Amino acid sequence: MRPEEQLRALSRGCAEIINEEELLAKLRKDRPLRVKLGVDPTAASVTLGWAVVLRKLRDFQRLGHTAVLIIGDFTAMIGDPSGKSKTRPQLTRDEVRRNVEGVSQQIYKILDPERTEVRYNADWLGKMHFSDVIRLAARTTVARILERDDFKNRMDEARPIGLHEILYPLCQGYDSVAVESDVELGGTDQKFNNLVGRDLQRDYDQEPQVVILMPLLVGTDGTEKMSQSLNNYVGITEPPNEMFGKTMSIPDELIANWFTLCTDVPEEEIAEIEKAMNGGTLNPRDAKRRLAREIVALYHGEQAAQEADEFFLRTFSKRELPDEAPEVSIPESCVKDGMVQIPALIHAIGLAKSVSEARRLMQSGGVYLDGERLNDPTARVPLVDAVGKVLRVGKHRFRKLCSGEGDRSCETLPPP
Repeated sequence: MRPEEQLRALSRGCAEIINEEELLAKLRKDRPLRVKLGVDPTAASVTLGWAVVLRKLRDFQRLGHTAVLIIGDFTAMIGDPSGKSKTRPQLTRDEVRRNVEGVSQQIYKILDPERTEVRYNADWLGKMHFSDVIRLAARTTVARILERDDFKNRMDEARPIGLHEILYPLCQGYDSVAVESDVELGGTDQKFNNLVGRDLQRDYDQEPQVVILMPLLVGTDGTEKMSQSLNNYVGITEPPNEMFGKTMSIPDELIANWFTLCTDVPEEEIAEIEKAMNGGTLNPRDAKRRLAREIVALYHGEQAAQEADEFFLRTFSKRELPDEAPEVSIPESCVKDGMVQIPALIHAIGLAKSVSEARRLMQSGGVYLDGERLNDPTARVPLVDAVGKVLRVGKHRFRKLCSGEGDRSCETLPPP
């Protein structure tokens, strides 16, 4: 493919390219480009939000370029301060290792392993002497680092900034020097860190990398960036029915954006879908069904996508309970005197981050047992009545309850 055609293909969905002229010049070189993406394994699963930049890296692979995936096993212990209003808790080496193991195979649901060079930044950052750190720090100024909006805001609000956080952009920037990257990908929240990489490459007599910034995918709540901590995410390894159902729950105004960032549907076709929705000739629900099928097919295959579509129609259009809902055991620690404590159960089987959140879901009318709403935040159900029934939390998450101890325990319930 001609360099100009590559540039057009690679520009899909991008928020900013710094800059296009440099990228075109690099694409005209008679060699594959080294395209860097740094990921800090602060969580153990890959979401559709994270997949946005991974898919862009895959686009470069398909054009014959080399994906250089930097696993930030060293920088994850610092914690990226981008967009944070307070210092992040530092991860231990064991926590980082567990997360690396969790995401390593998920990444290859998107990337071609044959065209992926995986590097760990502890290999160079972890071997630095203190004198090396001082020399690296001498290549920028405090004023430059404090240009970051998040740091500036925290200073204005008298919130603390850890010295280790100030070093983070230099560590990420040095990754670009270590792997001699031609292009670095990142979300829009990574702009400052990526530009530091350009500056450091100049200082080390390397040609500065082009920076490609991707939009941050808005989560299923329609307001916040997709995040596991906000529980507004879709994981790429989630069961097809859950992935489909969560996608169907997004606000209508996100449909076109998700088509662009989460699927391979051609841009011209996405424009037609958006035009039809705006003109009233296409029901947004039908557009979302197409979107959900496309997403499920990417990660689970066409047959799974079709089955998830049929499951959704059967369950939500006809209001049937799903016989094929994932089965979970009721932990013994959630049962007292033969009664299942429902808020504790919801938390224990992973459908709420805490018992308090489970209670809020119940009070808001989002919890059902075999179609019967449970809105009492202290609800207890006889174990014999719960076994075999389907617990629904929210619109699209179902679990069939079975007897036997699960692998997660419930906390002791405080007063509601």
